[in-house]
Amino acid sequence: MKRGRKKKGKPFPTYARVGLVCLALILLSPFYYGYVLKGFSAAWNWLRDPAGDPEYRKYESFGIRIPRRHEIHGIDVSYYQDKIDWQRVAHMEEDGVRIRFAFIKATEGLLKVDRFFQRNWREAPKAGLLCGAYHFFRPMRDGKAQARFFLQVVGFEKGDLLPVVDIETLDGASPAKMRGELADFLAYMELRTGSKPIIYTGLKFFQDHLEGHFDSYPLWIAHYYQPRLRISSKTKWHFWQHSDKARVNGIQHVVDFNAFNGGSLALERLRIR
Repeated sequence: MKRGRKKKGKPFPTYARVGLVCLALILLSPFYYGYVLKGFSAAWNWLRDPAGDPEYRKYESFGIRIPRRHEIHGIDVSYYQDKIDWQRVAHMEEDGVRIRFAFIKATEGLLKVDRFFQRNWREAPKAGLLCGAYHFFRPMRDGKAQARFFLQVVGFEKGDLLPVVDIETLDGASPAKMRGELADFLAYMELRTGSKPIIYTGLKFFQDHLEGHFDSYPLWIAHYYQPRLRISSKTKWHFWQHSDKARVNGIQHVVDFNAFNGGSLALERLRIR
C-alpha cells in the first residue's frame, strides 16, 4: 500500500510572529518590570485592603501596617527576641520595604547587661545593618553612673548609630528628679562620645514629662498602630516606633518596627563621627 504524503499545516502568519516578538520584548523590558508590574502590585494591594490608606497598608510578610511615606525602616531588639538569624533579617523584603537599621538593648540601670547583647552587636553589622545600642534608664539610680556602666559594656566606634537612652517610666521618682538624673546621663555620654545621645520614650511620657526640656537631643518616639505620628509639628523627631507586633524572618518572636524621619543622608548624620 502506498504511504500517503503528509499534509503540510498552514504557515504561521507573519503578523503573529511579529506580535510574539513584540510581546517577548515587552516582558523582558525594564519598563514592564518598573511600571506595569508595580501597577499590578498596587492594584492587588488595593483589592486586599480597599478601605485602607494607601500610605499605611498591611504588609503580609511583616504582619503589620507600615507607613510608606517613610523610606527607611528598622527594628529594635532585646533578649526577648532570643537568638536572631541576622542574615535572614537583612535579606527580608516586601514591595521595597526592608530593614536597614537595628537598635540593640545593651544595659539597664546599674547592673543588668542584656544576655544577647554581645552576640547581636557582633552579628547584626556582619549582615550589613546599621546598628546602635540602647540603655534602659532607671530614674531612681545615679544618671552619671548609669552612663559609665553603659559605656563600659558597649564599645562604641565611629560609624555606629548614636547611643540611645530609653526613658519610659518614673520608677517612683518625681519628674524633676527623673529629669535631673537624665540630664547627668546625657551630659556624660556627650562628653565621652562627642555626640548627643538619642532619647527614646513613649508619646504620652514625652508630652507629660520631657517636652520642652531636652529639645536639642535627637528624639525617638513610640506611638503604635497609627498612619501618622500624632505629635506637634514643632517637635523635631527622628525615629518612630510605630508597631510592636512585626514578624521578621530570622526572629522567633514579634519585634518592634520603626520608621526613620528622613532619607539616607539624614541617617548618616546620626552616626558617631
